[in-house]
Amino acid sequence: MSDNQQTKRDAAVDELYEEAGHWELNTGGETIHAKRMPGKWRTRKWLANAFWLFLFLGPYLRWGDRQAVLFDIPNRQFHIFGVTVLPQDFWMLALLLLFFAILLAVVTAMAGRVWCGFFCFQTVWTDVYTWIEEKLEGAPAKRRKFDKAPWTLDKIRILATKHILWLLIGFLTGVAFVGWFVDAFQLWYQIFTFALSTTVLTTLVMFTAGTYVLAGFLREQTCFWLCPYARIQAVMVDNSTAVPTYDVHRGEPRGRVKKGQVEADRSTGDCVDCNQCVAVCPTGVDIRHGQQAGCIMCGLCIDACDAVMDKLGRPTELIRYESLDVLNGKEGRPLYKRPRIWVYGAVLTLALTGIAYGLASIDAIEIKVLHARLPLYVLQSDGSIQNKYTIKVLNKTSEDVDVTLTASGLKGLVLVGADEPVIARHGRVTPRTLFVRVPPQSLTGESVPLLFRAEGQDSEGSVFVNERVSVFIGPKR
Repeated sequence: MSDNQQTKRDAAVDELYEEAGHWELNTGGETIHAKRMPGKWRTRKWLANAFWLFLFLGPYLRWGDRQAVLFDIPNRQFHIFGVTVLPQDFWMLALLLLFFAILLAVVTAMAGRVWCGFFCFQTVWTDVYTWIEEKLEGAPAKRRKFDKAPWTLDKIRILATKHILWLLIGFLTGVAFVGWFVDAFQLWYQIFTFALSTTVLTTLVMFTAGTYVLAGFLREQTCFWLCPYARIQAVMVDNSTAVPTYDVHRGEPRGRVKKGQVEADRSTGDCVDCNQCVAVCPTGVDIRHGQQAGCIMCGLCIDACDAVMDKLGRPTELIRYESLDVLNGKEGRPLYKRPRIWVYGAVLTLALTGIAYGLASIDAIEIKVLHARLPLYVLQSDGSIQNKYTIKVLNKTSEDVDVTLTASGLKGLVLVGADEPVIARHGRVTPRTLFVRVPPQSLTGESVPLLFRAEGQDSEGSVFVNERVSVFIGPKR
């Protein structure tokens, strides 16, 4: 190492330990002010956070004359682009929830709490809130001094600005959430005209207050005490799971770097006990103590450690995403040798197959045939036998449709009450009472199959057809 390189290295050591001298372990008695450092994992974290932009922008996408995705609970209709899902098809929602639950288990088994570190609502909003706090109050050391500083007009101004921005983000979060259940443009109109319903207003207040308190004040305590995922993660990971891990074999024994020390002469491991990995941790966890419930596996400690190793001219990845098996010198198990991945994969495949089948088999119109029970049949004056039916037409499209009803399956059948088409209201069930008359000689038994057919056409010329088999009942022979 040249003299110039050694001088730069000594300066980096001085800076490193000067900053580490202000670091204290947080035991829950004070607010954690995590240090922000650039790095590849910080970049990945921000990119993953962008996933939530869809929460804010999604409600404003349009599909024809309505919102592209709208969960219309009062009318019991879920509009997802060109598909309308009604209560009769909610079994697909159960499969979708199952899919995401198992997907979370799969990701956890493979890479730990990736959801917590990169996508969780609490983690993302806390990161945004603390970013605002840092912009207004300064770096962690300054923020700690600011918290203890006496009250002045300048402090009141900064705090007021911070809390107003926090509340605004909470309010916009509430609007974004409600916008999935109420037309977004209509919602803003109701907000500006003070015409919000009690339900919408209550939801907005709860989301504003909840986001403000959870992300602004509770922060990591939410992960520690309120989130069940931190408690159940232990059963989802094993020694083959890749998680942020401190390489104890390479890092120990720890030892501080001395000015002018030559790398070849040191008798310590690579860890210089600078505590930077803890300083950047949003939950105040020391990764060197092994896996802990507070670790959300965001990888920020990897960025901090790599930056220190670069300054000291040592190899990076002292902390890295790695499985315990590989860290301890064992050969990493490929995915196909992990039984739980096969089980999770099978459940995921079945759930996706069911959802795909359900979406592909959704009929635009659907009929249900109810046979009158009292009386089961009536003898007409001309000798024919009459059965009474109630046909319920479910229109799953986004517009009203004229539906023509017909019946077949018996010779000489006469359908009464179907001369005019049924005006099937969109997203609703429209009933129609029909009578079927059949000559007695056409019956081959006491109960004979009867086919009802509904046919409609939308404004674009698409033809919808749905059939349902019922029975025609006559006297005992």
